[in-house]
Amino acid sequence: MYIVIAGAGLVGSDLAVQLLEKKHDVVVIDQNKEICDTLYAETGVIAVNGPMSNIGVLREARLEKADVAVAAAGRDADNLTFAVLAKSLGVPQVIVRMKNPEYEKAFRVTGVNRIIRVTDLMVNQMIMDIEQPEVRRLTTIGGGRADVYMVDVPDGALIAGKTVREIVANPRFPDQCVIIAAYNHKTDEFVIPRGNQVIREGDELFLIAASRDIKSAAVVIGAKAAE
Repeated sequence: MYIVIAGAGLVGSDLAVQLLEKKHDVVVIDQNKEICDTLYAETGVIAVNGPMSNIGVLREARLEKADVAVAAAGRDADNLTFAVLAKSLGVPQVIVRMKNPEYEKAFRVTGVNRIIRVTDLMVNQMIMDIEQPEVRRLTTIGGGRADVYMVDVPDGALIAGKTVREIVANPRFPDQCVIIAAYNHKTDEFVIPRGNQVIREGDELFLIAASRDIKSAAVVIGAKAAE
């Protein structure tokens, strides 16, 4: 994916490096030329020097071509401006870092896809939001050894109509991942499934898994016949 990150501070720089290691195309925007030069020299990440509120700078970064835009600056006002401009340029997925909760309503109005509160901010979470937007981490348990996730069963999913027992028997479904609940918006039905529970299109599945296993589980849940 082509990803543009506004803000080359600790969070933005670390995120850019990790995404680059995962073979994504990454461009960082920052107003500090020295930071931009250092980031490029040390990591090879392309860095565009200039204000993230300047449309010319954003076009230089080819923001209009981005699959994902991340507002990771230290000031909420800067992130809000960048989010508005990213949406105006048609970026399909915009993720913002927020420090002050009073900005949340303004961010919501812009139509951003995900707001990451500074109190919960972890680079691994942002990686997941970019690469696996269908997976939502709800909470951490076991002293950080595992997390509770929610994954949607899409229309046309191969697992639709199958039982939990059949799904977890798939060799690609991780052994250390457990389906603990299912909720369907259409029927407003919430169940704690046993092995014979049938999973349907549109179900929200709640899972317990380690972060290393959730991607494999999400692939099985989201697989469709045409894939």
